[in-house]
Parts: sequence; C-alpha cells; structure tokens
Amino acid sequence: MTLTLVPKDIEEYAQAHTERPAALFEELKQFTWERMAVPKMQVGHLEGTFLRMLVRLVGARRVVEVGTFTGYSALMMAEGLPEDGELITCDIDPKATEVARGFFARSPHGHKIHLRLGPALETLKSLQGPFDLAFIDADKRNYSHYYDALLPLVRPGGLVVADNTLWSGHVLAPQSEDDHAIVAFNTKVAADPRVEKVLLTVRDGMTLARKRE
Repeated sequence: MTLTLVPKDIEEYAQAHTERPAALFEELKQFTWERMAVPKMQVGHLEGTFLRMLVRLVGARRVVEVGTFTGYSALMMAEGLPEDGELITCDIDPKATEVARGFFARSPHGHKIHLRLGPALETLKSLQGPFDLAFIDADKRNYSHYYDALLPLVRPGGLVVADNTLWSGHVLAPQSEDDHAIVAFNTKVAADPRVEKVLLTVRDGMTLARKRE
C-alpha cells in the first residue's frame, strides 16, 4: 500500500514544523526500514507525535494498543504517560516485537510498556479497564471487532483512535477484503451514538472516537 493522500513536500514541511523526537526514534525508523519486510507499517514522526499529544491532552494514565509492530507508536505514547503510567500493547509477530522489546529496553519510558504476544482479541478479553486511550493499528479485517472489544474498556471521556481509516483513498472505491473492512469500520463508528467522532486526513487517515460521558 502506498500513502498518496498528502504530497511529499507538504508532509516534509509538516514534519519540519513538528517537535523532533528523541534520537532513539530515528534509529528505530532506520532499523525498521532496513530490516523489516513492510516498513510502511511503522507509525512515523508526525503521527507518532500526534499520538503522544493525544495521550497528554486526555491526561492518560493507562493506554492499550492493538498492533505493536516495531514499537514506534508504543514508545511515543509511553513518553506522554506519567512515570507510573501503563501501556499494554498487543501483537502476534514475534520478529517485529523482538525489535520493539530491544528498543523499549533502551528507552527511559520502556518500563511503562507491557507487551502481550498473541491474538489481540484474546488478550483484550483478559484486560480490566478503564483505559484512557486505545489505539488500533493492526489487521484491517478485525478493526470492527477490535473496536467492539475496546470501547467497553475505555472510560467515559476517553478516546479510541484508529489508524489507516482512509486506506490510501481505497475507501472511495473498495475492492479488496481489507478495503471493505475499513469501510465497514468507518460506517460502524460514524453511526455509533456512544461516541463523538472525527475522521482526520493525517497521513493515511486517523479516526478519533471520544466515548460520551
């Protein structure tokens, strides 16, 4: 999948005017692009910084993430948590999460992160809320299932954030199973009276759904 929604020069301009991440993030980015088969799965500088800002804006102390990959988004959000905060991140890929664990261990915020390896829907069944923020960035065909599992765990006033919800524009003319899954997810959230929602044109599309109080 190629991200084509934002012109490259505009993306670069936005990044140049966004707070720079710690050096460890640049190293993680380079490692991911050099070693992983699908490096575009990684959340980048702009989106990662936005996630950290959201964590701080909602005053989050507990965050749950579905889709760790090599750990960029988890580390960014962990930076936004207080020293005694907690982030639970779920993934099924042992190779990608081995990379993530290595970078978590090198970060002063890594102790806040608890990685759960295994099917996320099973992991979510074992968790106790409330969480202040949930981030979905995993297999697209389960997005609606992840949302249904996460929303009850999120406190009133908390956020569910989903990545890739414009899916490089394929939502306008869906063809593949993944395309249709994202369209179904967007329709579900838009019609859900339990949340206030906005679909942003950040990178490949980000949906924010705030649970009503």
